Amino acid sequence: MTGAPVRTLLLWCPDWPVLAAEIVDGVPATGPVAVLHANRVVACSERARAEGVRRGLRKREAQGRCPQLTVVEHDPGRDARAFEPVVAAVEELVAGVEVVRPGACAVAARGPSRYLGGEEAAAERIVEHVAQACAVESQVGIADGVFAAGLAARAGQVVPPGATPRFLADLPVEALGRPALTDLLRRLGVRTLGDFAALPAGDVLARFGFDGALAHRLAAGRDHRPLAVRQPPADLAVTADHDEPLDRVDTAAFAARALAERLHDRLAAHGLACTRLGIEAVTAHGQELHRVWRHDGLLSSAAIADRVRWQLDGWLSGGAGRGGARPARPTAGIIRLRLVPDGVIAQAGLQPGLWGEAGEERERAHRALSRVQGILGPEAVVTAVLGGGRSPADQVRLVPWGDERLPARPGPPPLPDGPSDRPGQSSLPDRPSPLSDRSPLSGRSSARSGEPPWPGRLPPPAPAVVLPDPLAAAVHDAAGEPVVVSARLQVSAAPARLTVGTARPAEIAGWAGPWPVDERWWAPAEARRRARFQVCLADGTALLLAVEAGHWLVEAIYD
Repeated sequence: MTGAPVRTLLLWCPDWPVLAAEIVDGVPATGPVAVLHANRVVACSERARAEGVRRGLRKREAQGRCPQLTVVEHDPGRDARAFEPVVAAVEELVAGVEVVRPGACAVAARGPSRYLGGEEAAAERIVEHVAQACAVESQVGIADGVFAAGLAARAGQVVPPGATPRFLADLPVEALGRPALTDLLRRLGVRTLGDFAALPAGDVLARFGFDGALAHRLAAGRDHRPLAVRQPPADLAVTADHDEPLDRVDTAAFAARALAERLHDRLAAHGLACTRLGIEAVTAHGQELHRVWRHDGLLSSAAIADRVRWQLDGWLSGGAGRGGARPARPTAGIIRLRLVPDGVIAQAGLQPGLWGEAGEERERAHRALSRVQGILGPEAVVTAVLGGGRSPADQVRLVPWGDERLPARPGPPPLPDGPSDRPGQSSLPDRPSPLSDRSPLSGRSSARSGEPPWPGRLPPPAPAVVLPDPLAAAVHDAAGEPVVVSARLQVSAAPARLTVGTARPAEIAGWAGPWPVDERWWAPAEARRRARFQVCLADGTALLLAVEAGHWLVEAIYD
């Protein structure tokens, strides 16, 4: 904490949380906008300030001053993501940028001032470049130290070298950004940074503690740390330009293999491995194509080449998808191919597992299945991924071997909280399940697991066979009358016989239900309401039945 402060250039974007909401969420920053955190305003637009909205106001008071106020919740992640292009634009002119917070970044002023023709010229050049590259208004302040440069940026001022203590002396103590300390200093009669800096450092430390001592150094124009500049990320992407357009899959695949080896070697030189691969192509007519391949593991050179070949085959040949749909082929051959490692991790290898989840046997199986994929295509080898859902058919998703194993719905599904996603319905079953000692509606709360609930999901054990197309069935009572389930889940009579298709009726020895599933009731066009039953037949067969719109269906079969 010794030594003179570094001459610092700081770029500040006013009302950045409001601008970030416009960039990411499309909220117009020209209107009255307020960003709230913990029900208090942390940032507001210029028009909102003209209506009397200020930082620190409660939501109701801010809306009382400005009835047309648009309220946006504070999101630090959104602010950081929106600020990244601004930092990248600054790095195009200067090196060694430190992100102070979303909306402000700093750099040592010595370098830019020397090769851009002085400090004022450097400030003007950076502001102009950010405005052209990102369409963002900003201000630059230059002073001795990051703290003083940040205050100078709010006034768009260049403080002469050595004049920083004099510049800070007349500013109010609120500039420290420490509300509790500011309130205490005000009550003690210390109103400016100059008054605070004049106090003995030892007395400040004894009275206000370590944080007060740091604030005392800032008030005197002495930063407590040097600039923590970030290192620009290495450009790991590889590109190949072709004079002759690639319009055949075999020639494109040959070129892609060499490009895949270059990418793998570049990643290996940095001790990295690829887990998500971005494939970009530009045709002779300027058409841009882009696709991202995810992988559940580390992509080798051959695996990268295979995925590039599969993607080029899909683009150039327009291979048929499911249902016979064919994507439109490019209007011309490919003249530029670019591979971007969209996701990388440190290449540390895999430790053999205790129970076979990793090791030589897994690697041997992986090579064999990858070889089959290389011959027949990625969709030829699939693996099941368990996820969330209320229906057994919804809980399994087939993904190509080697792709990232992400479920179609959040999961793995926890035990459910209730029978339906419609609020206010009963959560008690009419009868206990004949297949499990836990009914589908008596599960524990899923809040403890951290996963979203799936009310109405069947509990384990899962059905052994899930029919891809449910079978039409009919259920009758002992008198031969059809069993009907009312809108209030009242069963007309106990199920006694089940007829599946044209088969002979079978006696029902035990049953449980109904368990309602009411999905997407808020969207009438997508709403679906049905009730499930578990039944045991006299021959020992256990089935999962569903009744929807008065029609009975066999959904699954238990062991």
